Amino acid sequence: MSQLSVDHLLGIKELTKEDIQLILTTADQFKEVINRPIKKVPSLRDITIANLFFENSTRTKLSFELAEKRLSADVINFSSAQSSVKKGETLIDTVNNILAMKVDIVVMRHPNPGAGVFLSKHVNARIVNAGDGAHEHPTQALLDSYSIREKLGSLDGKKVVIVGDILHSRVALSNIYCLKKLGAEVMVCGPATLIPRHIADLGVKVELNLKKALQWCDVANMLRVQNERMDISYFPSVREYVQQYGVNQEILDSLDKEIVIMHPGPINRGVEITSEVADSGQAIILNQVENGVAIRMAVLYLIASKIQHNDQ
Repeated sequence: MSQLSVDHLLGIKELTKEDIQLILTTADQFKEVINRPIKKVPSLRDITIANLFFENSTRTKLSFELAEKRLSADVINFSSAQSSVKKGETLIDTVNNILAMKVDIVVMRHPNPGAGVFLSKHVNARIVNAGDGAHEHPTQALLDSYSIREKLGSLDGKKVVIVGDILHSRVALSNIYCLKKLGAEVMVCGPATLIPRHIADLGVKVELNLKKALQWCDVANMLRVQNERMDISYFPSVREYVQQYGVNQEILDSLDKEIVIMHPGPINRGVEITSEVADSGQAIILNQVENGVAIRMAVLYLIASKIQHNDQ
């Protein structure tokens, strides 16, 4: 069996194109598993996984938990809101306590960029980054690319626009890396205040006009406005944002082709996209959720197979 070139999943930036393709083809097999009447496989029966969430996350956490249970892993859930972290315990202390329980893989979401990298250098467990600040969110990018591949057949030459709050989005950065490695063309679109200054250096186009961006693309990935990460006001009002960057059915019908609509969730209905668009046949938002479990199963399985491989 092919192996990943990395021991941890810290970000898309560190993955090769072959790594990404291996994860996607492995996810194909697991997608078939989760659509069976019996949805479990014993692949990770002897593996213990700790989910460490230092930031709230409902969907990613549930998706990882479900993936772990489908693989028959032993799961420890740790949420910092109820933990000693509030009492001033450091990240290393917390993790060492968990590792004393003989944990093999740590799935971690943390508000600080690079927290996973830091951890991977200091603890003897495999780390899967479930989102570090506004830096990377690798499994989201993988499931987004997987969902596009499923809908359009491949990513090579496809045009994908990421719309909205690019500045605060770990989803945008991971998606840019992933899509480019798989041969897609990428554009970002949003208010100038929400586009990072040097983003064009990553080889992406920048477009401030939503209609032009949608006319250009095959797929539009609509990001939510991350009010909780904004310490200053980046645009005058939500109403104004909606007028310039919100997608409704009327806009989609005015294009001379049908495009695919994606959203990493949770959706601010009526802001990035209207309910009509979210629930329409052009949206693949629920496919993304289902594919998230298959992708996370694939990642955990491939990371775990390296542990077993290295221990032999």
